This record gives sequence, C-alpha cells and structure tokens, in this order.
Amino acid sequence: MALFSTSKASIATKLATVTPRSGGSLHKITCGLQPRFNSTSVLTGLKSKPEAKAALPPLSGLPASVLLRSLLISAISSKPYLLRPSLSILSFLCKPHRNLLFDVDKNVALHWIMKSVFYKQFCAGETHNEVKSTIRHFKDMGFQGTIMTYAKETVFDHRTNAQQGLGITQKVGENVSGSTFCPHIEAWRKGTVDTVELLGEGDYLAVKLTGAGPTVTNAFAAKELPPSQMIDALDEISIKCKERGVRILVDAESQHFQWGILRLTMELMKKYNGDGYALIYNTYQAYLKSTPDTLSKHLAVANEEGFTLGLKLVRGAYIATDERSLIHDTKQHTDDAYNTISQGALRKEIGEFGRKGGRAFPSINLFLASHNKASVLACHQLHQQRLKAKLPTVPVGYAQLHGMSDEVSFSLLQLKGPDGDPKVYKCSTWGGLGECQAYLLRRAIENRDAVLRTGDEYRALKAEAGRRLKSAVTFST
Repeated sequence: MALFSTSKASIATKLATVTPRSGGSLHKITCGLQPRFNSTSVLTGLKSKPEAKAALPPLSGLPASVLLRSLLISAISSKPYLLRPSLSILSFLCKPHRNLLFDVDKNVALHWIMKSVFYKQFCAGETHNEVKSTIRHFKDMGFQGTIMTYAKETVFDHRTNAQQGLGITQKVGENVSGSTFCPHIEAWRKGTVDTVELLGEGDYLAVKLTGAGPTVTNAFAAKELPPSQMIDALDEISIKCKERGVRILVDAESQHFQWGILRLTMELMKKYNGDGYALIYNTYQAYLKSTPDTLSKHLAVANEEGFTLGLKLVRGAYIATDERSLIHDTKQHTDDAYNTISQGALRKEIGEFGRKGGRAFPSINLFLASHNKASVLACHQLHQQRLKAKLPTVPVGYAQLHGMSDEVSFSLLQLKGPDGDPKVYKCSTWGGLGECQAYLLRRAIENRDAVLRTGDEYRALKAEAGRRLKSAVTFST
C-alpha cells in the first residue's frame, strides 16, 4: 500500500496526459463475445461491421486517479490471499457496538484509510457537496445519469435468525403502531428526500425500504404493509420525484423482508404508473428460483389493472445472508434466467404473455442492472434490431455499480448512437462511512464470488494502465 501511494502522483500525471475525454468522441468497439445462452445471433452485427480505424479501449474513458484506484481494488479482489483478510476486516468493522479504536466514524486514521481506498471506489460521498461532485463526474464521463441510494438499510441473516440495522439504532422487539410517530421512519424520510434534492431530470432514486427501521421491517417480515407514516413518506417522495423527472427503483433486499416489499411496491405502481410511464420500478432477482413465477403474477396484475410495470432486473446480491435453497444451484442457471427474462421482455414475450394464443403483454419499462458484458451487449443489440425492424419492444436502460465493471459501462457508452441508445447509468450509494460499511462488504463479497469477471477486470485495467504509460513514454521521446 505504501509503495503504491508514494508513486501514485507521478504515475497519475503521466497517465492523465494520454487520457481522452469520454463520450461521443469514442469509436465503436468490435466485440467478439459469445454469450452462452440464446444470445449469439444478436451479437452478429457487433462482430461483422468493419472499423474505419482502430478503436480506443473502453477504459480509455476512465480518469487516471480512478484507473489507479480501480487497479488497486481489482488487484486485491482477484487474489484470494488478499481478498480473504480484506473481507474479514470489513465484516468485523460492520459489527455493531464497536469500541472507539475500530469505529470508522470516530477513529480519524481508520476513517481516512477506509474512505481514501474503499469508500471512494464504491460510494458517492458523505456530504451533499461530495455527492454533487460525483454526479457531475459521471456526467462528464458520458453517462446518461445517476442512480443514487441513501445507505441506511436492515439485513436479515437466516443463519443467525437475526436482523441487523445498519446506519440506524434498533431495539430488539421494538414496535410502533401506525398512529405513533416513529423517529426511524422520519430519519429515513429525511435522508431519502435529501437524496431526491441531489438528483436532476433523467436520474433515478434507488430506495432501500428497510432503512426505515424495525417498525417497517417487522411489517415486511409479516408480509404486511408498513404503518401509515411510511406510506405518507413514500407518497411525498413519489410526488417529489415525479415533479423533478426522477424515477424510483425499489431495491430488492433480504428475502425475509422481500415479500412485504413486493406487496408495497405493487401498490405504489398501481398508484403512480397509470399513464404508460413507470415512475416506480420493482427489482427482480434472477438468482431466485421463484422469480419467474413472481414476475408472471405481476405481469398479470399489470395487465388486469392497466398500469405500467417497472421491471428492474438484477442477478442478486444477498447470497451471503439469504437461505441458499432459494437460489439457483449454479451460476449458469442464474445467467440463463437473467437472459431469458431480459431478452423475453425486449421481445415482449415472457411465459404465456405475448405469445401466440397466450395472454396480452402488458405495458412495461425495463431496466437492466448487470455486470455481465455478454448479457448487456446482447440485449442492446436485440433492442436495436427490433427498433430497426419496427418490431415490438420496450424502453430499456442499463446500469453498473459505481466502481465496478467500468469496462462494461464504457463498452456500452462506445455504442451510443444518434438516438441516444444505449442509455447507461452508474449506480452509487451515499451516506456516512459507518452507514455504508454493509454496502462495501456486499461489493467485496460480490467480487469474491465473481472470480472470472474480477480477473478479467484486473487484466483489462492493467492493460489500460500499460497502454497509457507506453503512450506517455512514446510522447515524451
């Protein structure tokens, strides 16, 4: 770490001199990816088009400082002997009731180390000014917009049968009636409203509903709607978002709470998605065996009640705490499920919906959050093919997490056409360092479980750093 830090400034200066601005000036890349599931045909166009001149690598759009920090994080993530102790340290720092020495918000030295390396890689900021700076940074790099989340949440660990509030104070067995003011809900409302105020037209607000505390999570665990104070807060937030042109992505969370979250999200969609436009999106996790059946039921409700279903699709991020039997047995099964749903939505054919002799396909807006390059490139090409052929399809956006899979993000950005597609976003989280510890731990676990992708990212980042250094040396001579 010390060796890396001492040479960082001089290396960054050289790298910055050959870093082009990203956006419209970048050329299309030729992609030779062959996805495993039902995607080869839609990538044919990407491979067959001749290039007038050599394309810049996707990561040429990364600022030098971000490239160096990403290289460091990827080096740790791609090497088990470095990642295991890092995960142990993050897990320890996430535990409640830490003493002063190990409290990241009170130990100045620990706070500086964690914020300089891990926090800045994956999170937007601790203050409004830091968050605004990050949002401008994403725009400058060519992204369509930002997806921003307020960090407070609650995670349920099925192994210990306990829930842990992260960034909030919880008392065991605490409960509040719907007519009583709950300070946890008010704190969540205020933090979420503050987040909305940071966003502009075309951006997305991602909400973690369990951040509102034990009264809300107890309702979700019982598959019930939360108290009226929470419903009122969500109505206020929804109206503010609609006025600002900001859409709302309701995050998937621990399965212990998820069925209550799904019930609430469907009620919000009925209320706010009635004009052919999805203000509210629900998040569907492809790694869950139950997702196809859940989605089919929601498509039926949208069809019957005439609202637009907001469909955000992810692979899933709670494998470390959710019951393993609920999740597909292999990564390939999860990949197949993701590709089936995403490509089916773009074809307007999912299950019995949209097929000849089946049920009518309802109005949906699609949002694909994925770090899998093959999946997103296949979906973009399929969407473009259907638009050109004037075949039915649905509006779609793409997103990757802040600090992860930048090569995927910039590969999509290089494909941007005159119609503005693909619309690519970066998703980030803001809040105090202590509040974001659980989020940082999940990102580290995700990197551990995605060994192949992490290794590919590390090699791509090394290649880009080498290219810039070589260009700098050539330029100086």
